[in-house]
Amino acid sequence: MDGKHNKVVGIIPARYASTRLPGKPLVEIAGKTMLQRTYEQAVKSHLLDEVVVATDDERILNHVVSFGGKALMTSREHQTGTDRVAETARHFSKAEIIVDVQGDEPLVHPSAIDAVVEAMLENPDILITNLIAQASEEDADDVSIVKAVYDKDGFALYFSRSRIPFPRQDPCSYYKVKDVYGFRPAFLKLLASLPQTTLEKAESVEQNRVLEHGYKLKLVLTPYDFQGVNTPEDLEKVRRIFTNASNGRS
Repeated sequence: MDGKHNKVVGIIPARYASTRLPGKPLVEIAGKTMLQRTYEQAVKSHLLDEVVVATDDERILNHVVSFGGKALMTSREHQTGTDRVAETARHFSKAEIIVDVQGDEPLVHPSAIDAVVEAMLENPDILITNLIAQASEEDADDVSIVKAVYDKDGFALYFSRSRIPFPRQDPCSYYKVKDVYGFRPAFLKLLASLPQTTLEKAESVEQNRVLEHGYKLKLVLTPYDFQGVNTPEDLEKVRRIFTNASNGRS
């Protein structure tokens, strides 16, 4: 660490079980696993002092070690990725910022990760940040994509899988959640201890737990609209992106 900022730890939660894509972190994308590609992008961040994978499965742990990464085992009982990150964060007592980079973001841009950290470095009152990007009309109607609306100061008002806001009279812009989050360690611990809430469960969106319990969540807009992997269709899109990029270099 260069001493220019507080210790920042990036944690990549990666569970083996997935309803839509079993063994999701280990699916192959152009010769490497999705998890390895996510890890390799995360370590390119200028503001993460350390990156570690948090997993519930020894296959994933062994895989991370095989490509030279760091990994820690967590409980298999966790209901959410946030809970898994919170358990792992306890191993880093000197960390002042924890960054959660979901393991299904093989195209995550290092500068986008840094933007989440920068927002917290600039304002010590911010407890949690979440990356967002501009969404298309198609994105707005895709229930696998979480949309967000925010107030004039950039703090979240609500998260939904539905189109929000609804353009009743005037056209409007839409914003979608990207799976990169920043936490103050104490707030991360608190959040993991809070009970799940009605809107969180209704939408299956963890961020609504923050809002329903009365806390502010700062949204950070990034120009990098990298494709995540939520569905088998997303996986094929990402594979095509890597294939096209490889062909372009040849």
